[in-house]
Amino acid sequence: MGNIIIKEVATRKELHEFIFLPEKVHKEEPDWLPPIYMDEKLLFDKKKNKSYKYADAVLLLAWKDKKPVGRIMGLINRRYNEIHNEQHGRFCFMECYNEQEIFHALIEWVEKWVKQNGMIKLVGPLGFSDKDPQGFQIEGFEYPMFITSANNSSYMPKLIEAEGYEKKVDLVNYLADMPKKLPEIYEKILSRLEKTEGYKILEFKSKKELKPFIIPTLEIMNETFMEIYGFVPLNDSEKIEFADRYLMIVDPKLIKLAEVNGELIGFALALADVSPAIKACNGRLLPFGIFKVLNESKHSKKLLMMLGGVKKPYRSKGVDVLMGVKILQSALEHKMEIIDSHLVLEDNTRMRGEYERVGGKVVKKFRIYQKTL
Repeated sequence: MGNIIIKEVATRKELHEFIFLPEKVHKEEPDWLPPIYMDEKLLFDKKKNKSYKYADAVLLLAWKDKKPVGRIMGLINRRYNEIHNEQHGRFCFMECYNEQEIFHALIEWVEKWVKQNGMIKLVGPLGFSDKDPQGFQIEGFEYPMFITSANNSSYMPKLIEAEGYEKKVDLVNYLADMPKKLPEIYEKILSRLEKTEGYKILEFKSKKELKPFIIPTLEIMNETFMEIYGFVPLNDSEKIEFADRYLMIVDPKLIKLAEVNGELIGFALALADVSPAIKACNGRLLPFGIFKVLNESKHSKKLLMMLGGVKKPYRSKGVDVLMGVKILQSALEHKMEIIDSHLVLEDNTRMRGEYERVGGKVVKKFRIYQKTL
């Protein structure tokens, strides 16, 4: 199209351009949060990332005047399509300068590619699963960006809507002050469950204590997340990769597991927000960035509520509340002051209600788009 050239990433040099293009695009945006580039290199490595075994993917760069000006990943998640009986392609990890012709050239290439492979709809931004950054942020750009979410420029929603894309689903992000005192209903649930025979909350002081529970916890995630839009169950090798990816920055004290009569039935995971440290080291953990991240994790005032799930037979009994309360108690011990919900699907009324119960307000909104081909 015009002087825009779209090329598949085929060499190590082109892959390097693909991975590091975002920091060029966002160079004039002082509040932009880079990804952790160590993770990006693993994510886009077709030999090391096991997700490529069940998904067809293409990495594209847009070139203009012999310089990279945009990127996109096209994806056909065969495992998800089979489970949900869909014929949907995906696009993700899209970045470009604020020029419609660049955006158009990238998205049009992916549209043609997924259509040629039998797909009838293109959705995104959506990666291998909902664990990858999803959606374009559409509201709340005045608030700080946070890890593992879309950190796009404010012009991206306008560019995609100009291509005929419409809303598929929205996700919201809440902020709340850390409560000094728990709502009375939480106190009642806490008291009742702690007295109920067989119920037990597992808490950890070290990663050594936590490590034996990581794979069983991810198996619960597979079971409990099947209803969540975009989720793809992890196989055994992906569980190990996922654990390795986050074990470095998790604080065991912010992970709570629930048992009933020795059976693991639920989990809740929070992180200290280390986004300022990632920004300070420009997404590069080595050689010294990791020390900034570890220091930030000890002193962060913001709690990121990342993941949680309870097996179906034990839902609506307050188990999720019990784990959440235990996390808040640990966060208060760390002198944290703010709760950040991370991303919550707009129709998850139960979870949204819990954040609103503690005074949470929606500050950001993210949108996954769709287009029938």
